[in-house]
Amino acid sequence: MEEKLQQNNAGLTGEAVPENAAGTAENAPVEADGKVWSIIRNFFLPKLNRKFFIRLGLLVVIAVIVFKFLLTPCVVSGSSMEPTYDSNGLNFCWRGQYWFREPARGDVVIIQYGKKIYFLKRIVAMPGEVVEFRSGVLYIDGEPMDESYVKLQSDWDMKPQLVEEGHYYVVGDNRSMNIAQHQHGAVNAARIIGRPLF
Repeated sequence: MEEKLQQNNAGLTGEAVPENAAGTAENAPVEADGKVWSIIRNFFLPKLNRKFFIRLGLLVVIAVIVFKFLLTPCVVSGSSMEPTYDSNGLNFCWRGQYWFREPARGDVVIIQYGKKIYFLKRIVAMPGEVVEFRSGVLYIDGEPMDESYVKLQSDWDMKPQLVEEGHYYVVGDNRSMNIAQHQHGAVNAARIIGRPLF
């Protein structure tokens, strides 16, 4: 019976089964383990040759491009966007957000005011609209707006202001502070560089 089984197996491959087949099978896992260890060793302890430094240089270039032109790290400073964004929270500015579309009402945007000065605000009014506050309620073109994202509120009052073309009116979500202490107003669209990633 054993001989017949070997013949049938040989018939599947077209070759005779070698006598040391069992020994080869036993050695195979040892060879596989050796290859795995070699891969791990080369990953954590690479050879410091030309290929390694080329790869390292490419990684550095890619990292600079990503974090300078696509995802800029930023830390939220201040309480004007609470509770949506807490102060000292880490985030990233996704600069590709408005490459193919215009900003929209309700968008939380990052605005550049200086080389390294950024503001985090929410767009509440679009170009050509009239914005005002009455007893803490936001009005656009004379109509009250539903702002479900505003959790901290006070009795803000502001006379109607026309938002010029090419500008967006931005305000923080925290309306509990005095309106005079809150950075808000119309900003040029060119200053809107992206949105928070999270």
